[in-house]
Amino acid sequence: MTARKSATRPVSSRHFRGERVKDEVYRQMFLLEERRPGADMGLALALLRAWLAADSKRASNEERDWLKKVSPVCLQMIEAALQVDGNAHPCAQ
Repeated sequence: MTARKSATRPVSSRHFRGERVKDEVYRQMFLLEERRPGADMGLALALLRAWLAADSKRASNEERDWLKKVSPVCLQMIEAALQVDGNAHPCAQ
């Protein structure tokens, strides 16, 4: 009989989840750079999902640090795309 794995998720699973979140944010950033329709909303949603995941107890400090660095860039990209499309939000400066 083989030994049974513990019921908790291994650290590598947590790392994999963090990488998936990062991949999605980067993918949406590239789509926005290509000026794909709806990419601004896609990036905003991916960024929001990333913050929600980081707010969970499972997120590492490394994941939170990455979010603190990438979020301002994402917001600038979203605001720039809205201005180009003529849909600038009045709060976007």
